[in-house]
Amino acid sequence: MIADGQTMDNESGDYWDIDRLVADLGAVRTRWRREQQHHAEYGAEGFPSRANLTKIMQALCGALFPLRLGPDFVRIHNEDAFVAETLQTVLSRLYGQIRLELIYALRDETGEAIDREAVRIIGGFAQSLPGLRELLDTDVEAAFLGDPAARSVDEVLICYPSMLAIIHHRLAHRLHNLGAPLVARIVSEIAHGKTGIDIHPGATIGRSFFIDHGTGVVIGETAIVGERVRLYQGVTLGARSFVTDENGALEKAQPRHPIVEDDVVIYAGATILGRIIIGSRSVIGGNVWLTESVPADSNVRQAKARHEVTSRVEVSAPHRVHAMIEEGRDGIAENI
Repeated sequence: MIADGQTMDNESGDYWDIDRLVADLGAVRTRWRREQQHHAEYGAEGFPSRANLTKIMQALCGALFPLRLGPDFVRIHNEDAFVAETLQTVLSRLYGQIRLELIYALRDETGEAIDREAVRIIGGFAQSLPGLRELLDTDVEAAFLGDPAARSVDEVLICYPSMLAIIHHRLAHRLHNLGAPLVARIVSEIAHGKTGIDIHPGATIGRSFFIDHGTGVVIGETAIVGERVRLYQGVTLGARSFVTDENGALEKAQPRHPIVEDDVVIYAGATILGRIIIGSRSVIGGNVWLTESVPADSNVRQAKARHEVTSRVEVSAPHRVHAMIEEGRDGIAENI
């Protein structure tokens, strides 16, 4: 323990040898990289930053919905100027994050080829923003129409965690499809951390999508969700099993998650696993465990549970009950 007024000096070497620690950690990293050449670490030239992407996504949300998710100085009269200035800055920063990913993914390519690919991705992403805003409008409206507690579309946009998750997913899914899967995954995990809703950017989700409450929802990479689908909290659209290669390693991007067709409602806690099809207009009840396809217009409910009633006294204080029985006393419940 250091006394008041004293500082750590060279005697701290008695507690740790910093030079030895640095050398040992470097040796571990070198050994790992040598053994993992088939998927070497990002980072030699930089790494897409979660902190920077968090700021980028916040700014993009403001550009998409300036009056509700933008800063408080934005009004109708300066809305377009705010959007122009924001996009000019944020798209440039996003380009930089995409380029960092491509330096790794295309590490055998020239700098010029990497730049061309980054320009293609950011250009395609920018051009898709008006269409994404139109798509998100259908999600906001679906939440307003689907939740009797919603008083306005503004309330949905500002207050509902599911809307934050869906906005991030729509943006991440576009980046994923354009060829920036790592940046897309970071974007989806930003929303996951804030909302508890885990949507892989590879998942395909149709128009008018609504997640009510939302916490604990999981939607896997190869899931396909149709239009006007509604999910409640705790729903999982997951994989049942995983395909492996001859060496036992998992094969990537294999279709392994459910297909949910149009107008399906899935209630809280339902778990749907595997590449199965949930037919249009079906209703999946709460806590259902489903691993087989169901046809259109199905109503799947959990089997009715049997409730066994036992004596609360017997359960909570069996030693006292048994003692009284042995003594032949009456009125057990009244005397305990």
